[in-house]
Amino acid sequence: MEVDYMLLGAKRKLISYLRAKGITDELVLSAFDKIDRHLFVDSFQWDKAYEDTALHILCDQTISQPSTVAFQSQLLQIKPNEKVLEIGTGSGFQSAILGAMGARVFSVERHLQLFSRAKNLLSKINDKIIVHFGDGFQGFQQYAPYDKIIVTCGAPDIPQTLLQQLKVGGIMVIPVGTETQTMKRITKISEEQYKEEAFGNFTFVPMLEAKMKDINTKF
Repeated sequence: MEVDYMLLGAKRKLISYLRAKGITDELVLSAFDKIDRHLFVDSFQWDKAYEDTALHILCDQTISQPSTVAFQSQLLQIKPNEKVLEIGTGSGFQSAILGAMGARVFSVERHLQLFSRAKNLLSKINDKIIVHFGDGFQGFQQYAPYDKIIVTCGAPDIPQTLLQQLKVGGIMVIPVGTETQTMKRITKISEEQYKEEAFGNFTFVPMLEAKMKDINTKF
């Protein structure tokens, strides 16, 4: 097999950058080595795919910058074979990273175009990732409860439905706020008790409820 040395070099440079930014989880770093980020963006953006920058995708959404994806992934403390619910599939890159870390991924996307594109791409990369077209505020009850939940869009507050779908002992990582979000890690101590930690400010696209007419679209 021919080796793409430019791709290899770009990945190594990115991984070194992530290490310098404080990413120490080897599962996260290994996943970034395994997954080709350029596959998740349009070809005219390939030259920026391994830079630490957010890039535009369909439906006025973005693929988060690699350091944010890595940071959220590290906060989750993933263990192999854990069930992880992702809210906001987007390009599918975060799903692919979690899958490469050994998680069983269940992802929810409210935009039909993004859902269709990500589902098709992820089926070629990791056919065990399940992508669901639906309202992220409602989670994905069919496969609950989850060991971990990650939200990749800015929520105005912490959705109670998602907390209910989290196992006792489980972790949710979610950016909370309106214009600017605080990255929070919620650990479910019991059905009534939670531990909340804050990890700085970020800017995400807003988490929006899906319209019922969109969810009922036939495809």
